[in-house]
Amino acid sequence: MSRPRRVGLVFELLGERPVVPGEPADADAEYEPEATIAALEAALRRLGCQPVRLGGPRALLALAGRGARLGVDAVLNIAEGEGSRNREAWAPVLLEMLGVPALGSDALTLSLSLDKASAKDVAAAAGVPCARHASVESPEEAARAAAALGLPLFVKPRWEGTAKGIRRASRVETPAALAAEVARVVRDYRQPALVEPFLPGPEYTVCVSGHAPPRAWPALQRALERTSGIGIHALAREPGAEGFASEAPGALTPALDAELGRLSLAAFGALRCRDFARVDWKLDAAGRPQFLEINPLPTFATDGSFAILAELLGEPYDAFLAGVLAEGLRRLGL
Repeated sequence: MSRPRRVGLVFELLGERPVVPGEPADADAEYEPEATIAALEAALRRLGCQPVRLGGPRALLALAGRGARLGVDAVLNIAEGEGSRNREAWAPVLLEMLGVPALGSDALTLSLSLDKASAKDVAAAAGVPCARHASVESPEEAARAAAALGLPLFVKPRWEGTAKGIRRASRVETPAALAAEVARVVRDYRQPALVEPFLPGPEYTVCVSGHAPPRAWPALQRALERTSGIGIHALAREPGAEGFASEAPGALTPALDAELGRLSLAAFGALRCRDFARVDWKLDAAGRPQFLEINPLPTFATDGSFAILAELLGEPYDAFLAGVLAEGLRRLGL
């Protein structure tokens, strides 16, 4: 009888990263709770695989430096790294050097997608609708962006995820407010600010999984904070967030759902994603979807979009996740 496939898990846990004085409160927002790792392990066991916890990219590097064998047939990486726009590529590059196959997108796709400006440029070149944007680091560049793009504008870090750096003040109505938000992002997150017109319509997210061909799952609408029109999920760490009033103003018609699915698959293909991703959209004043970002390293948290889909479909989460991961293992010939 053949042994079960051993699938390594590369991840970072919330609360394990040392706090660095002066860093933003959301510095570790992309790391995962223990429940996420347990959910992935349950899904792998349902597939007959044996999950093996390998730790984060630095633990992986230490193993490689000692010449240790990982002892796995493949790796599922959900590690975010830290500090640079290439941080999500740390584990995939090490695995590539070690000759260990990995589920999910490769290092180039992860770095390109994390850099929101670059991802928009690639998606737009493939015909995916994207609002105009500017990468801004100085007051002079902020003034030029306001003149070129108009107001109101939305400001966020250029290469962060999980809504890091976003607050209600990220929607700016004046040149002075724009300059202040750009300065905050550059100072606190040590990177350029991405500036784009604020889109007034409802917000949606689409999960994509599989290959040959990939599948777009039904779109999910995200609740918006009533005053600013920013997604409630993006403001979760802002002081007083529990008291924010929310609304879901959009009507998710079959036609809109189909269009969001089609465009999500186009973005997934343009960025050369593999196995799974989540694509975020917001409607403009005319009701047309505009690409916000794609996350080929999405959370599999028990309260995240993939878990919500499983609940809506009436399927146990470990069974739903097993189906997603099975497609990736099949692509690897496992």
